[in-house]
Amino acid sequence: MNGIKPNLPAFDPLDVPSRTGSSYPARYKAVSEARVKRKLGDAVGLKNFGVNLVHLAPGAGSAQRHWHTRQDEFIYVLEGELVLISDAGEQVLQAGMAAGFPAGVADGHHLVNKSGHPASYLEIGDRSDGDEVDYPDIDMALRIVDGALRFVTKAGKPL
Repeated sequence: MNGIKPNLPAFDPLDVPSRTGSSYPARYKAVSEARVKRKLGDAVGLKNFGVNLVHLAPGAGSAQRHWHTRQDEFIYVLEGELVLISDAGEQVLQAGMAAGFPAGVADGHHLVNKSGHPASYLEIGDRSDGDEVDYPDIDMALRIVDGALRFVTKAGKPL
């Protein structure tokens, strides 16, 4: 199981395979091209919520600014400095700081590493059925289409 011994609950997060970038359509990928994510919750079989270890290189962003319709999100900064950008403006987050984003609150948010040093954080969210995502700054949404999540324009056309 990804280098992790399934009988033991403790593991080294760096043993979990990483994924760089995002699944966004090509025109929206640039912001998160240098994002490296390890799905820690999946590695140990968590079913009710996800936990990701995310590394952002200098200049990288976590995602396009977004909000979830049904999924709560929580982040905890482990190292470095990140800028949280939301409808309220910009807030600098340093190691040891946290932020939360309740489901259904239309406050688009994302993290950007504006420093000259790498940063990492834990990203935690529930796995609510029927969750969709809105991206307020671009013409994109994540919607359930024919039973699967698909990126579409705000008017519902496939991307």
